[in-house]
Parts: sequence; C-alpha cells; structure tokens
Amino acid sequence: MKRSFLILVLLLSVWTSTFSQEKEPIVILISLDGFRHDYVERFQPENLSRFIAEGTSAKGLIPSFPTKTFPNHYTIATGMLPEHHGLVDNAFYEPAKNQVYTMGNRDIVQDGYWYGGTPIWVLAEQQGIKAASYFFVGTEAPIQEVRPSYYYDYDGGVPNLTRIAKVFDWLRLPEAERPRLITLYFSDMDDTGHRYGPNNDLELKKTLGRLDHELGALFEGLESFDLPIHVVLVSDHGMAPVKKDHLISLDQLKEGISARVVNNGALAHLHLEDPKKKKEVIKLLLGRNQHITVDDLTTTANYSDLAAFPQRKGDLLILPKEGYYLADASGMMRYQTNAARFQTETFGEHGFSPSYRDMWGIFYAKGPQIKEGLKLEPFQNIHIYPLLCRILGLPIPEGIDGKGEVLLPVLK
Repeated sequence: MKRSFLILVLLLSVWTSTFSQEKEPIVILISLDGFRHDYVERFQPENLSRFIAEGTSAKGLIPSFPTKTFPNHYTIATGMLPEHHGLVDNAFYEPAKNQVYTMGNRDIVQDGYWYGGTPIWVLAEQQGIKAASYFFVGTEAPIQEVRPSYYYDYDGGVPNLTRIAKVFDWLRLPEAERPRLITLYFSDMDDTGHRYGPNNDLELKKTLGRLDHELGALFEGLESFDLPIHVVLVSDHGMAPVKKDHLISLDQLKEGISARVVNNGALAHLHLEDPKKKKEVIKLLLGRNQHITVDDLTTTANYSDLAAFPQRKGDLLILPKEGYYLADASGMMRYQTNAARFQTETFGEHGFSPSYRDMWGIFYAKGPQIKEGLKLEPFQNIHIYPLLCRILGLPIPEGIDGKGEVLLPVLK
C-alpha cells in the first residue's frame, strides 16, 4: 500500500512538472531609458546585480544612429534600423504630410502613418497572443491597425510602483485574457543623467538606488507567479557629458541659410530650399564653427541606407563633435537656468554616433529559457527582436535588420 502511494506521488510530481513546463512563455520587456552600460559595475545595485548573476548580460548594447530615445526604442521593438522603420530621429520633417514629427505632439505620436515595420506587440497580437504595455514607443498608435490589447497613453507622472502593480494585475488575469508580452518603461536614469551628467556619482547612485528598490519589488513579485516569465532589461542609449561652455548656437550656424532646420542637440536636419547649393552651405557651416562636422548624406557614415526615407533625413546633417551640443535660443536659456537650479556646469546628452562608447546601453535577461551566468560581447540592438520572437514562439518576419543567430547562444 505504501509503495503504491509513493508511486502515485511520484507520478503526480512528474505530471505537475510537465504541466508547468507546458505553460506558454511570457516576456516582460523593460526599458530603462538612458541607462549607460557601466552604471551597474560602478554602483553595484543589489537587485540588478543579482538579476544579472542569475541570467545573461552583455558588456554593452550598441544603439542605432541616431542614439535618441524614439528611434532606438522602436528599433528594439521592430528589429529594424531607424532608416528602415521610419523614425529617423526624435523630430524630423515629412514633406508628404508637410508635418514635423515630434515626441510632444500627441496627435502625431498616435498616428500609425509614421511607424513602419511590425513591432513585437503587433506581431504577437496578429498571432493570437495578447500584449500589454505600460508605455513603450509606438504602443499608442494603431500600427497596421493593431494596438496592444492593454495599453496606456504616455504619462511620465505615473509612479514606477503603479506601473509595476499593473503588471501583477495583468498576470493575475485568467489565462485566456492574460498577456504573454508586456512592455514597461522607466525614465529615471535618463532624467538624472541629463540633469547632472553621467559622471555625477552622488546623484546617479541616489536615483539608481530608488530604481533598484522598485525593480526588486517587481522581481520578487514575479517569483510568486507559477508562470514561465522571461524578463529582458534594455536601454535605448547611454549618456555623455557636455559642459555648459561647449554648447553651439544653432541659430548662429544657420543664419542666412535658406533651409528648414529640424531638431538640434547631437544632430540637426537641413532641408535646403535649393539642394544644388549643398557644397556652398557645407563650406559656410564648417567655416562658422570648428566643433562640427557636416554629413551630406552621400555616404553611409551615419545612416546605413541612403535610399530609405531620404525625404525625412533632409539634405544635410549638422553633427557636433564629441563633447559639444547644438542648442537654439530657447535651449540656451534652458541650459543656463538648469545650471543655476541644479548647481552644475556639466549636463548629460546623447544622440551621438553609436561608435562613441558612452552611447552604449544595457542588455540583461533572465528566465526559464535563458542561460545563467552568460556574458556577451557588445552587440547591436537590432538583434533583440528575433530573440523575443523565439522565446514567444513567433515567426520572425522577413526584411528585418536583426539576425536571429546573434543571440541564439542566449537560449538554453
């Protein structure tokens, strides 16, 4: 009798284990905006350090040009370079609509016209997998007429713990309603990096301590679910120091030049009224400031595909050299105000060439299908998308820039 009972217990144990393994995998994709590749090593946050030790990490995540927030979030979401998915910058001009895409224009951000490719949440929904998002670039727009089953319009004022609590709510839903893909977004390190620069250890450590505590609450909560949850932590870009006296006046640069000038910072797009005057304008610009270069968009030095979305890139790019930054009149005033307010002479900025190591972000992953203790060399962020597809069992679309074989070693 006792032997029969033991056999029954063993059979039940095997059946329960098999049943658990057969549950469909879940992916939680988390973006930590502006989280530079060296922050964890420098500050040793408890929860993130443990997460990394128990999963796979990269020495750096190489962003795509330009190293700005919107292009790179959408690159991670689609596996396509900015010049292929269409978000060629945080702000750019579209002649076909005679409109400037800007992050702050809600009507434009929520218009599916601007977004190419097939974001991971669209692919999931098309394959019958529910997706949810507490913020990620593109999730507010009907892309291919598809949005996540659950999503929120962006509101930076929503506390991180509120976003995390909603993830737990989604995971508690009945299986038929439960999302298997969830995206989260936290801007803390980007905000502090911009305000104080990436070398202000006191402020960065303070912010990272709070963020790490909140992530710890997320990690601990996820462990209470009997679900095969995979967490993938990424960032869109890193951060570089820019001194207040290294700001370049964009207004002075463009004075007298007949062109529409869109964006500033690490690059400005010039749409010339007369494109035949390219050489003349380049000579004029280079003579006005020694700390800039000009890309005439006839080589692949920055955008790798010259034929893709040429109308959105413009005729010329003004690019400040490392440590310098373009600012218009209002930007100059803002920097002066912030310098006094935060008592700093150095700020943090991004958007520069991905070859600039300070622009590198992070990739950390953990879950049932993820190897433990694996350290990867730096890789381009276009390769994350095929990995997410493989974990979720989704077909990898043709025509993406990411290669599935790059992160295949991550999987058990």
